[in-house]
Amino acid sequence: MIIADIVSYLEQIAPPAYQESYDNARLIVGNKKAIVTGVLICLDAIEAVVDEAIELGCNMIVAHHPIVFGGIKSFTGSNYVERVVIKAIKHDIAIYAAHTNLDNIFKNGVNAKIAEKLGLENTRILAPKRQLLEKLQVFVPNQAMEQVSEALFAAGAGNIGNYSDCSFVSNGIGSFRPNQEANPTIGKAGELELQSEQKIEVIYPAYLQSKIVRAMQAAHPYEEVAYDIIALQNSLQTVGSGLVGTLSEPMEARAFLKKVKEQMQTDCVKHTALIDKPIERVAICGGAGSFLLRHAIAAQADVFITADYKYHEFFDADNALIIADIGHYESEQFTIELFYELLTQKFINFAIHCTKVNTNPVNYI
Repeated sequence: MIIADIVSYLEQIAPPAYQESYDNARLIVGNKKAIVTGVLICLDAIEAVVDEAIELGCNMIVAHHPIVFGGIKSFTGSNYVERVVIKAIKHDIAIYAAHTNLDNIFKNGVNAKIAEKLGLENTRILAPKRQLLEKLQVFVPNQAMEQVSEALFAAGAGNIGNYSDCSFVSNGIGSFRPNQEANPTIGKAGELELQSEQKIEVIYPAYLQSKIVRAMQAAHPYEEVAYDIIALQNSLQTVGSGLVGTLSEPMEARAFLKKVKEQMQTDCVKHTALIDKPIERVAICGGAGSFLLRHAIAAQADVFITADYKYHEFFDADNALIIADIGHYESEQFTIELFYELLTQKFINFAIHCTKVNTNPVNYI
């Protein structure tokens, strides 16, 4: 098993194409072809975590937060980021991060793990992302419709929510005249050909475009394939920011916040004034989520659980709901557990460890 196998697996679950523009989710340090001796999972790949990996004999760290966000022009060890990178390279330790791409997926995502801890049901993405979908239209002779469709589905096209192999097929007549240099599957050079054809339409995540087009061309019998790619404005309901769900039974507000404090293992829950109604609908966002407040209100959430709220931003609740700030580390700490579950259900031939280092830079008295 090599590092590239782990990277490929995690990126099938949380494609890098779904990360935010400021992010740096990727293999940051290391050789993809190196054989894995062990994996250490953490939230932050700080120096103490690298030391722990060395002690455990792990040559790969899987982190939530990237140790490098922007460009680094020198490696002199002048700050913790440079020291971590230098030490990792010196000891042949790879560092991989899945950050906002893991935040933004619905299944197996950071917010899904929080929802699990809080017992939320009927969950959905709070703010689905747009401009992530494309539609392919391809024209095929009748006898090739099934083989081309199967190739498209196998490459990742035609998935809509809980449904796969989704397409629309319509009939028509295609015309073409091969020139003298053509090698047509149907027809003769110089002669106009009218052929009964079917138009197959499928949607897919835009990042899969190259793979899907290659699969289509390999399965299509024509020398020149006629097809269209159309960018869609549709929201992708399984990708986006935050999550909203419901409790199995409504709870009094103070009792619910106490439950949040206990389940999320936080020393402090900062919140706005309690509302005079039971808590039933809950919006959540691991990490800094103030940008989602209007979405939480629009979803008619009774409480919005997130982190990194500034003083004046608490006023924005305006008695529409409760804002509950549980701390950045506290909101994302169970991402370690999430990584562990994902990796152990797939890989069994090397040791996988969860860090014992508390990387939270914030302390409470």
